Amino acid sequence: MPLASIPSPSQGVWHLGVVPIRAYALCIVLGVIVAVIMGERRWRARGGAPGTIVDLAVWAVPFGLVGGRLYHVITDWQLYFGPDAPNEPIEALFIWNGGLGIWGAVALGALGVWFGCRGRGISLSAVADTVAPGIAVAQAIGRWGNYFNQELFGRPTDLPWGLEIDPDRPGTVPGEATYHPTFLYESIWDLGLALVLIWAGRRFALRHGRVFALYVAGYTVGRFWIEGLRVDTAHHILGLRLNQWTSIILLVAALAYFWYAGRKTGEESVGVTPELAPDGAGAVDPAHPSDEADEAERAGDAGDDGQDRPEGRAEPAGVASELAPDGAGAVDPAHPSDQADEAEKTGAAGTPGASREESAVRATAEAEKERP
Repeated sequence: MPLASIPSPSQGVWHLGVVPIRAYALCIVLGVIVAVIMGERRWRARGGAPGTIVDLAVWAVPFGLVGGRLYHVITDWQLYFGPDAPNEPIEALFIWNGGLGIWGAVALGALGVWFGCRGRGISLSAVADTVAPGIAVAQAIGRWGNYFNQELFGRPTDLPWGLEIDPDRPGTVPGEATYHPTFLYESIWDLGLALVLIWAGRRFALRHGRVFALYVAGYTVGRFWIEGLRVDTAHHILGLRLNQWTSIILLVAALAYFWYAGRKTGEESVGVTPELAPDGAGAVDPAHPSDEADEAERAGDAGDDGQDRPEGRAEPAGVASELAPDGAGAVDPAHPSDQADEAEKTGAAGTPGASREESAVRATAEAEKERP
């Protein structure tokens, strides 16, 4: 018997009335929330618009859940569709029972993010670099769901941090009570990886998806080692578990992309925030361009009607003439003194003529009075 061990929880499901509250689901949800919060802070620090990562999460989460479950069911199909399958085929849909393949979640989740990025006009690689540390932290939190489900543990061990597993759980060895807590190993590895990603991204100014490539490379190294400790059922190829081969392939691909992206020098679009918009103008949200464009147009119309024009800028001649009272011609602001003199001369010239007409009218009236 080991000198010490880590006890497993007695249950992983609690009931709130008739509603089951599952620890596995809570760990997944908490991981997603933390990842989104981290991503939002990093995105704003990079100059992106607030709320962008939250909006993209609406795409990423459902796509990721479907992709993670598909990967698990495809790679472990014998658990649901084999001749001696311990689960019913319908249970392939029971995501709350555990079973999410990280690479399926990342692949399909990235597809969802790509759709979101296209709608907002921002760079997918910039988003990937931003959320990479948060994904690692989310995995670290999500692995504790395996702890509550007493699943995905390693081979037997008598180390003082060995994990106690109920003897009736799948994968246990008769006569053995404690096993390697592979969930804990991976959780610690993922937290350390997140710190490395944050440090490396700042220290070396990594861009164009290189932080995300570093995440993939770092995770696959740890996963290859941890996968070798596990004793749950898996497909083997040339003596290695399927997920170990997946780790090798992705490690090579990540390193190749990391090297390739190092030669990129172009700018990555993160959208335009109101603070960065030219002339103080608010930025148009790519997610709602028509609405904001209408608002900007209405604001512009109101400004034209109610605001004075800058000094020194003349009204068009036609407009000025129409606005002049009693049909009088408008004074050209470019030559105000000249036109004022002309107007004064015209008025002066017209005054004597008017006086002669009045005198003639009065003389005619007096002549009529004197006529018998």
